[in-house]
Amino acid sequence: MLLMTQENGELDSLVRKRIRALRVAQGWSLEELAARAHLSQSSLSRIENGKRRLALDQLVTLARALDTTLDQLVETAADDVVISPMIDAARGLMRWSIKSEPGMSVMRQRVTQPPPDNPARMRAHPGREWLVVLSGTAILMLGHQRFRVETNQAAEFPTMLPHAIGAEGGPCEILGIFDRDARRGHQRDGEGERNDDCASNGSCA
Repeated sequence: MLLMTQENGELDSLVRKRIRALRVAQGWSLEELAARAHLSQSSLSRIENGKRRLALDQLVTLARALDTTLDQLVETAADDVVISPMIDAARGLMRWSIKSEPGMSVMRQRVTQPPPDNPARMRAHPGREWLVVLSGTAILMLGHQRFRVETNQAAEFPTMLPHAIGAEGGPCEILGIFDRDARRGHQRDGEGERNDDCASNGSCA
């Protein structure tokens, strides 16, 4: 059963390049991938070089050998690659959605205040968060612990721990990634209230 035809030559070429790129990324020779996919080395070479037509059964086997899925292997090139942020200038926030992972988002924020002194201002909810400090120094309050996060350092933590973040020695800029559960937790708390806390009290996550 043939998957590619002359009518979709661009996809055919893309899949062949993807097979080779994934093989190289794994550090495998033609011989190694051929053995994993139960193909001859010459057959795999002809597949990568466009000298052999692509069959569905071969693609399924190659996808498995490359530790990916058939859907990912034959995925077409995306047209909408560039994503514009949603901007809240009043609170110094920029937010991007991750199209391939609905529910996840990326947020850039300028924090000017130190972390809150009152533990009641710290948040806790299901999920995980990851952040990197782009400039300045941030203080991450996590449960009963206090972490100093410098420029270019990152932090990752489960958000079931009460947490808050603030600046030390002047403003800092942070880029954070929120998973689906963490994002839902923020929505239940109320986005407007959370963002106000971020801007004025340093409780952002």
